[in-house]
Amino acid sequence: MRLTTLLAGAIASLAFTAAHADELSFANYMAPTHPYVAGAFQPFADLVAEKTGNALTVHLYNGGELGAGPDAQYDRVVEGVADLAVSLPGYTASNFPLTLLTELPGVIDEQTGTGVIWKNIDLFQPEYQRVKLIALWSSAANLLYTKKPVRSPADLAGLNIRVPSRNAGLLVEAWGGSPVSMPVSEIYTALQTGVIDGAMIDGTATTAFRLAEVTDYLTVGIESTISPFFIVMNRDQFNALPADQQAALEEAGLQASVLGNQTQLNVAAAGIKAFADAAGKEVITLSEDEARAFHDLNAPVVARIVAETGGNAQAVIDALAAR
Repeated sequence: MRLTTLLAGAIASLAFTAAHADELSFANYMAPTHPYVAGAFQPFADLVAEKTGNALTVHLYNGGELGAGPDAQYDRVVEGVADLAVSLPGYTASNFPLTLLTELPGVIDEQTGTGVIWKNIDLFQPEYQRVKLIALWSSAANLLYTKKPVRSPADLAGLNIRVPSRNAGLLVEAWGGSPVSMPVSEIYTALQTGVIDGAMIDGTATTAFRLAEVTDYLTVGIESTISPFFIVMNRDQFNALPADQQAALEEAGLQASVLGNQTQLNVAAAGIKAFADAAGKEVITLSEDEARAFHDLNAPVVARIVAETGGNAQAVIDALAAR
């Protein structure tokens, strides 16, 4: 009787495994309500299923179900904790110096940047040897959410500003502020408790991270960084798939890149408007002369980053600038 029970259990276990053998786990540190989920991630999953006739499916684990923190998502894919994950190259900047050239001020713009990146995607592939690059897109331009009004670099003196990457930190430093690195999930509390005085992040933060509740000013018009996002996949898992399923993932990834960018731009524009409409808040739109005071400080920073990156960094910049 016991042997029969054990055999039945083993058969059921094997059946369960077989039924789920072609389901990929997608780690998403963002909340299930984040616009990216409905705007890009679920469409990505749907497209994979459609293109493979449901032979390959993607299950979204939102809200950090497979582990919290955007800075740890890349390692979770490398280690096989998740098959797929979304994050920003800026959180593991040392791995992606060429990819992060795309975020430098003046290199790409928020409207056409994703198309330019994909036109030159082969330039970035060497940085993804440990994973499979599935999607890569430029987001909306980063802005300054602050407790005090910022209209000139002098206004940033003595302020601690959260930055999304080292490159963004070098910009803030050149402008006169003190850069502080932290994940987006910590910004609200850090502003609330006075650990930081402001944050460099795009306009989606008004609603996605409720920054209008803890800041009073939003400065727009500075040519700042544009943070790239990626979806990466465990390379062994990708290589184990048949060619048609690999192709489906790549096609869906390109579409997710386009959708990710569109979603970001739409929500960012709405976020800027929502901040302006909130009681007691001010959106500061810099004049051309006011913006130039920041832009004049950008050029030496860009030159420094390109020089430090070395290799074919200047060639990458030139290719991206050629549009």
